[in-house]
Amino acid sequence: MFLKISDSLYVFSNQKNGQTIYSPFAIHSFQFLRPKKLTDAEKFNIQYPNPAMLTTTADKLRYYRYKKSLLQREVAEYAGINESTYIHYENPEHDYYPIDKLSRIAELLEVDITDLLDEYNRFLYDGQGWQIRKIRKSMGLTQYQFGKLYGVSAGAVKRWESGKVRVTKGTWERIIKEKN
Repeated sequence: MFLKISDSLYVFSNQKNGQTIYSPFAIHSFQFLRPKKLTDAEKFNIQYPNPAMLTTTADKLRYYRYKKSLLQREVAEYAGINESTYIHYENPEHDYYPIDKLSRIAELLEVDITDLLDEYNRFLYDGQGWQIRKIRKSMGLTQYQFGKLYGVSAGAVKRWESGKVRVTKGTWERIIKEKN
């Protein structure tokens, strides 16, 4: 026999060997919580807890944006670019970032612009011209010979060295591999 005390508390009574035995009976209710689904930001920050682990500008942008709890739309708006353009900036396949836009983004994220740059973009930021000239001269090559080695014209090498034309990431990678 049950005697209700409250919605969750009862007293159970039972006859045993001519004696009445009373036992408290409590009904507990537990709310089952579904496991929390991690957001993309949480997953990314677990995978990369330190920005030094990141090698691409795209991942560095994402890391610092997550750290500041900003939306891509907010960063794009501050930098004066379309949201779709900024979304491409966070794509690891994207390889070139205009310095004026990255400067604005770095300002918003409160980091030095160099903290956002991968090796290729740092090469461009530091000035590709004098670096290519230095590499070419250290190899003892003319602009014509250097261009022939990398499958471009002497005019292209001249424009790289003057900073008029940006060296592509693929060509930069070949030059750096040759240098090392």
